[in-house]
Amino acid sequence: MRTVSGRTDRVVIVGAGLGGLACALHLAGSGRQVTILEREPVPGGRAGRLSVDGYEFDTGPTVLTMPDLIAEALDAVGERLPDWLELQPLDPAYRAHYPDGSTLDVITDTTRMAAEISRVCGPREADGYLRFVDYARDLWRLERADFIDRNLDSPIDLLNANLLRLLTAGAFRRLQTKINQFFADPRTRRIFSFQAMYAGLAPHDALAIYAVIAYLDSVAGVYFPRGGIHAVARGMAGAAEKHGVQIRYDTTVNRVETSAGRAVAVITDQDERVPADVVVLNPDLPIAYRDLLPPARQRRLRYSPSCVVLHVGSRQAYRKIAHHNIHFGRAWKGTFDELIRRGELMTDPSLLVTNPSRTDPTVVPEGRQSYYVLAPVPNLDRAELDWRGDLPRWYSEQLMRTLEDRGYVGFRDGVEVLRTVTPADWADAGMAAGTPFAAAHNFLQTGPFRPTNLHRKLENVVFVGSGTQPGVGVPMVLISGKLAAARVTGAAA
Repeated sequence: MRTVSGRTDRVVIVGAGLGGLACALHLAGSGRQVTILEREPVPGGRAGRLSVDGYEFDTGPTVLTMPDLIAEALDAVGERLPDWLELQPLDPAYRAHYPDGSTLDVITDTTRMAAEISRVCGPREADGYLRFVDYARDLWRLERADFIDRNLDSPIDLLNANLLRLLTAGAFRRLQTKINQFFADPRTRRIFSFQAMYAGLAPHDALAIYAVIAYLDSVAGVYFPRGGIHAVARGMAGAAEKHGVQIRYDTTVNRVETSAGRAVAVITDQDERVPADVVVLNPDLPIAYRDLLPPARQRRLRYSPSCVVLHVGSRQAYRKIAHHNIHFGRAWKGTFDELIRRGELMTDPSLLVTNPSRTDPTVVPEGRQSYYVLAPVPNLDRAELDWRGDLPRWYSEQLMRTLEDRGYVGFRDGVEVLRTVTPADWADAGMAAGTPFAAAHNFLQTGPFRPTNLHRKLENVVFVGSGTQPGVGVPMVLISGKLAAARVTGAAA
């Protein structure tokens, strides 16, 4: 494993996102002197906070899986997860709503889930589900230690016994093809393959290795932290500060100062020079290269689709929904073709609707509800849509009309607070191609083919976050923090 050469006593981390915070905890646990410079007044990065008229909204991810990865980072400094975060398992993890009016609860208890699938889709489909669980669990076991939770420097690092086992298991076939081997009903096929979107791909284009995302979502468990996902960042930041990490908020870094092939300091927008033996960069990797580092030729990446998010504070409550809801449109493959191949807005979108106040009433004024509505849209590289003009207002109205057509009666009339986030806003926040989902996980952007977390020429510059290895999603970003720390300490990740 390549590691940072030379002294590594003083580490400056640019950005207090979840990856940067995880890295800081692992480094602090190894005895490094760590300083985090964060441009915002709060930690979290994409897992930020929006406060409007008594409503508290998570600005980034809303689905939390694998809390043991948070516990692992806290354990690096001798802290316990329950002392910093109150987690509630969600039951159901999701509720799927289909165009024919049927619903399917995704339950992490496999016995109850098999019964639910049998009730909705029949006993043969339930048998397929149980076989799928065994398959996906084996995939996760084969992938985690050798391909995810490990720094990879070259394709040669992939050559091990588990690679052969993955090949034998059909993990490099197409995801939808593999899912179809277990399920016959279009409803189950969708609920166990839509997660390919997290990887920036359509289910019929993604590799079957990404069935592990469905396993994490649907079997390993989904949780909600009291106070929202942003509470994860607050807890991790609090633990880091307790153990000597200095976090300086409202501090923007303008560039990394280099000399003789090494980073020697970072320069803030106030012209302050902060010396460093190692610099860890948490901004979106392509933006870090573009804005903070000396000019260098970068490979052209293919980016994941983006999304429009509606943050809604409302007087309306709905009894028939769960905390997380997936509303599928009638179209399936065609919607991905519109979104990814043709760079068009989906004519019949599938939507994620999260209702966090159902689980935690403290995030809203008394008697109110909050909704997080996510619709996939093309990224800015794929389509030149007018997100800085009238399109956001028009599209918000379209989404609310779609929700009303799918059972949210009176949704528009109940709105007290509405904030719309578009690809233009993601770009303004420093995300390449205006997407919060970073580079897509096609084969040539996965594992050792994904941008490395150790700079090729600046031997003490390390990257962390979804733009580098292992990739997108809260679990992967937390792992990226541990992998980045391992590049500094030389310890096995």
